[in-house]
Amino acid sequence: MDLLRGKVAAITGAGGGIGRAHALLFASHGARVVVNDVGGTRDGSGGGHAMADHVVQEIQEAGGTAVADHGDVSEPEGAEGMVRRAIDSFGKLDILVNNAGILRDKSLRKMTVEQWDLVVKVHLRGTFLCTQLAAAHMAERDEGGRIINTTSVSGLMGNFGQANYSAAKAGIYGFTMTSAIELRKHRITVNALAPVALTRMTEDLPMMAAMPDAPDHLSPAFVSPAALFLASELGADITGAIVAVEGKRMYVYRMVQTAAVLPHDPDGWSAVEISERWGEISGGK
Repeated sequence: MDLLRGKVAAITGAGGGIGRAHALLFASHGARVVVNDVGGTRDGSGGGHAMADHVVQEIQEAGGTAVADHGDVSEPEGAEGMVRRAIDSFGKLDILVNNAGILRDKSLRKMTVEQWDLVVKVHLRGTFLCTQLAAAHMAERDEGGRIINTTSVSGLMGNFGQANYSAAKAGIYGFTMTSAIELRKHRITVNALAPVALTRMTEDLPMMAAMPDAPDHLSPAFVSPAALFLASELGADITGAIVAVEGKRMYVYRMVQTAAVLPHDPDGWSAVEISERWGEISGGK
């Protein structure tokens, strides 16, 4: 079944890991794919064409259609260039997957402003820039569209040593929710994946080191069917969802609101009463 036959998809950070898995699967289902990757290291330094070009070659050798884009999508000209690459090469852009990211882990007290800014820039600003440009094109065409962002368990639940990454990924969660609301009228769905997978970004993280079977059970290939589902007509009615994929396990993250509690004093809450009734307020006993 070719779920994306006739569609054009742009995938950022598609030179390796999860992005590469998305690109290969999308192409196998008939999509024409723009493979974007700056070709740098996982901390964002360096660059080159080899990674994106290699994925394009893999797709072409398998009988698919793809072109490479090497722009830095955290910069306006890079994001614009990628969207333009899709339009110039294939005439349109139907699907955007925001997947590009870097890591510069450091505990909060030791983190530099540069480490903070670079990670937030690539993850959050890059997602904003690409989404804004792709959504404008999709809305103008008036044929709907699919946007899939990439958040993280670190952003949704927190993780030691990743204040910058967690903040960026939490921002992507909020950005996804708002974009889904605003773009619904244009029949553009906006969802996000929260993947747990073994890639060069995660290979030496403590959680991966503690899982000797991670290469078999946390392959990036397990994540991509969820992206395909959200990108296809099968997911046309789903927007504003945060889909977590952890190996073969899949679940949905939702914000939880406890039942509202009123103060005993008609004039309002006091700090003392909040303390006394915290269990009730927080949903406990």
